[in-house]
Amino acid sequence: MKYVIIGNSAAAVGCIEGIRQEDRTGPITVVTDEPYHTYSRPLISYLLLGKTDEERMKYRPDGFYEENGVTLLAGKRAEKIDPESKTVLLDDGQALSYDKLLVAAGSRPFVPPIKGLDGVENAFTFMTLDSAKALEKALGPDKRVLILGAGLIGLKCAEGIAGRVGSLTVADLADHILPSILDSEAAAMVQRHIEDHGVSFLLGDGVDSFEGNTAVLKSGKKVPFDLLVICVGVRPNTALVSEAGGEVARGIRVDPGCATTIPDVYAAGDCTESFDVSSGQERILALLPNAYMQGRCAGTNMAGGEAVYDHAIPMNAIGFFGYHVLTAGTYTGEIYRSAEGCSLKKLFYENDRLKGYILLGDVARAGIYTSLIRKETPLSSIDFALICEKPQLMACLLYTSDAADD
Repeated sequence: MKYVIIGNSAAAVGCIEGIRQEDRTGPITVVTDEPYHTYSRPLISYLLLGKTDEERMKYRPDGFYEENGVTLLAGKRAEKIDPESKTVLLDDGQALSYDKLLVAAGSRPFVPPIKGLDGVENAFTFMTLDSAKALEKALGPDKRVLILGAGLIGLKCAEGIAGRVGSLTVADLADHILPSILDSEAAAMVQRHIEDHGVSFLLGDGVDSFEGNTAVLKSGKKVPFDLLVICVGVRPNTALVSEAGGEVARGIRVDPGCATTIPDVYAAGDCTESFDVSSGQERILALLPNAYMQGRCAGTNMAGGEAVYDHAIPMNAIGFFGYHVLTAGTYTGEIYRSAEGCSLKKLFYENDRLKGYILLGDVARAGIYTSLIRKETPLSSIDFALICEKPQLMACLLYTSDAADD
């Protein structure tokens, strides 16, 4: 059995480890357009912050490929999948044959078509190690930096460079930061903390155009800058599958075993849609843990085993300047709320199920809430009031229950 994997991040690693659980000898080839060993993308902001280095960013040790019988084709791009001949055509003309193929092509930065953007000097994105290195070379204590986008990528970029530039402004059309994962109350608390570290915000006022290195906002306000970082979102890389005849919506459509509609072609990670058990909808869940688990499921099935990935939820565990933020699920139904100092807890529940949570500051025992969402545990079967107020007292009971289920 010959395996080919397009991509080299968390989903690819999960796939390799899933394959090797079932098949110790079948050759595996990994194709990636980056020239690096597998690394953890969320750590690129910590690289700029000086809290890590390239060696510690590696997602698996140096010997990972050799120990798992993997041929790494780094710096090569997959251009086309031919399902009839079961080959992948690379940008250098090479054709790789496969018996089973995983597409873990990830996503790419979305660069909006803003008037005058092509005339901006020193414009960057912030998704890859190369983009972080390019930005780092341009940093300086006298530089004025404008970040477009107050989402996860934009704010992690801000954290990484805030202490290395003269001024730092984040602009977003949304009326509060992190609009995809926080409500306005939680966002305001996080924003105040980030502002205390020298970052300023222009919210509810997107960029209308650029005049050289000056952003003209929709309100008419002009913001001069030296460096521009575009962090307004990402787009899944679905073209390889769609052009090969596979079903694609916002992301690549896969079944619970991570198979696409193309025979012997699987997909995992940020380029796919997953079934979100908290909302009951197919969604793109561009999160490292989900990518790894989805990839491992795909690898197991590619090698003849049996696995399903049917417990995905949106979840984020992040920090900004030492302030912890954990979120999961969807924010519908009734709300349990408690707040003390810089800590905030919001639990969202309806129809006898916990649907989601927002935790700021004190994030202890978050795993209990995550388990309740993933397992769709009936709240009537537990002491939900106790879990809301003192989750540590229920930890032992839930751990015992989980162990029995496993």
